[in-house]
Amino acid sequence: MSKKRILVVDDEPDVMTYLKTLFEDNGYETLSAKNGNEALEQARSQSPDLITLDMAMPDKTGVRAYRSLKGEDATKAIPVIIVTGVGEEMHTFLSKMKGFVKPEGFMAKPIDPEKLLVMADEILNS
Repeated sequence: MSKKRILVVDDEPDVMTYLKTLFEDNGYETLSAKNGNEALEQARSQSPDLITLDMAMPDKTGVRAYRSLKGEDATKAIPVIIVTGVGEEMHTFLSKMKGFVKPEGFMAKPIDPEKLLVMADEILNS
């Protein structure tokens, strides 16, 4: 059985390294993107099993990238865990946006590694 692939999207190199290491140390294969445009390219070309998506990024923001991901036939079925430093305010803001598809998971920074791994495992094995 092949490893599940997780696309980690974050513009902060330390967070990127942390998440990639966390997932790889727990048996996942990882891909990475440092902004929303790269995230869309990777999602389209690599079809990851799960995406962790930061919201505050340069170029195409996480909100715009998320809308694009959930709006395209090729990527709309890929589950997304939103990972953000803005926390509950972002969660509330997103839930009030018209036509915004609820993400499969939401994790505020600082990241709780155990909770994130449990969330990812539940999403990938549901």
